[in-house]
Amino acid sequence: MKTHEDDLKNATQNRAVIDGLYKAFAKGEIPAVLGAMDPNIVWNEAEGNAYADGNPYIGPEAVLNGVFGRIMQEHEYFNLVDIELHEMFNDKVLATLRYDAKSKNGKSYNAQVAHFWTLKDGKVAAFQQYVDTKKLNDALN
Repeated sequence: MKTHEDDLKNATQNRAVIDGLYKAFAKGEIPAVLGAMDPNIVWNEAEGNAYADGNPYIGPEAVLNGVFGRIMQEHEYFNLVDIELHEMFNDKVLATLRYDAKSKNGKSYNAQVAHFWTLKDGKVAAFQQYVDTKKLNDALN
């Protein structure tokens, strides 16, 4: 039976996994980011986000091609800033942050974001994005 101490230990370990993932993304180490994902990850972009057209993305390669690749193609820069990680029980981590980005059409944006992560055995099993989709759509169109 899981104890409260086990829950705390798992929450801390899960937070460390997500922290490492954000640090790798910031350095452009996409293989490390993909390596933190379960082979069967279920990734969902926020409803109303242009990248949600492929929801759910299943597996790291689908995330790479359907999300990361498109972000890189369509942006001059795309930074995750003001990241705060919130430990949760039941193998969940909530991240609140902002996207500080500039699309290749010259429009910049700074959008409020939440990422809801689910982990399984130290790997990311699921991801759900929540974001100000109007701000993103205004910048990309």
